[in-house]
Amino acid sequence: MSTLQNDTLIRALTRQPTPYTPVWLMRQAGRYLPEYNDARRRAGSFLALCKTPSLATEVTLQPLERFRLDAAILFSDILTIPDAIGLGLRLAVPDPAEDLRYVGDAVAEIRRALAGRVPLIGFAGSPYTLACYMVEGGASEDWRTVKAMLYKRPDLLHRLLETNSRAVSALLNAQIEAGAQVTMIFDTWGGSLPAAAYREFSLAYMEKVLSRLKRGEGSARVPVIVFTKGGAPWLEQIAAIGCDCVGLDWSPDLGEARQRIGKRVALQGNLDPMVLLASPEEVRRETEKVLESYGSGAGHVFNLGHGVPQLAQPENVEALVAAVHELSPKFHR
Repeated sequence: MSTLQNDTLIRALTRQPTPYTPVWLMRQAGRYLPEYNDARRRAGSFLALCKTPSLATEVTLQPLERFRLDAAILFSDILTIPDAIGLGLRLAVPDPAEDLRYVGDAVAEIRRALAGRVPLIGFAGSPYTLACYMVEGGASEDWRTVKAMLYKRPDLLHRLLETNSRAVSALLNAQIEAGAQVTMIFDTWGGSLPAAAYREFSLAYMEKVLSRLKRGEGSARVPVIVFTKGGAPWLEQIAAIGCDCVGLDWSPDLGEARQRIGKRVALQGNLDPMVLLASPEEVRRETEKVLESYGSGAGHVFNLGHGVPQLAQPENVEALVAAVHELSPKFHR
């Protein structure tokens, strides 16, 4: 594997000094890019796009050809695990070497294509977020079915979450083995829970995932980002489960979050994605506000508070990335 030419993200995640604030974006490869839509048409379906390593590689690299991003993120989907499990009468942890081999193949192919340009981020959904989709059968406005299970049959939900936690650990370890240099857990729906339920049914299982990861040691250690949408009330508790960085959605003040967390972990975020529907000038202005909110010093990874909106204009994403690189060096002197 090639030596990293740009290790700014890795250094920021481990709270080492950097010359500027690194930036990457959740859903940076997506429907706002015309070249992505072309690749998806050629694939025939979204799942086919995820399951074809050559196309997943192509899509992963597309935003890096347009923007000066500091990381690539594997193009895949959190629902690859439920797809591999099959959701039949018997739940079993999928074997990444067989059921999810295409994910590892994509990671390896992307690493070769990147040739050390920037680090590659692997990811998976959190055990609770996966359970939400598995129990509901799709997206939901209020997740009433899974929440009813939580209160009526917590034993069944715990059994599903344990299966999911083992599957997520196995998938992330397979990505690390294939070459992922950073991993991230997307806990999209944990923030919909009350505090006690969040700790029992979401946070505890993410901690189990982290305890099973083969993260390496020293300079080869793979940092882990944990992102709970709506998780600001539990920032300190998330930071305590063993992650290297806590991702924030757009709701909390980044400077206040930094005061709460101190030097325990790095922070990632947290520009409101809807800013990308404004003008490039407004994008630059709001980007600067986020940088100023975090302030000077190490440990900040610039990102959105969630994914790039489908209707975002590419020139606004370009304005965001340029603003981070132009405005952030003064915070690192």
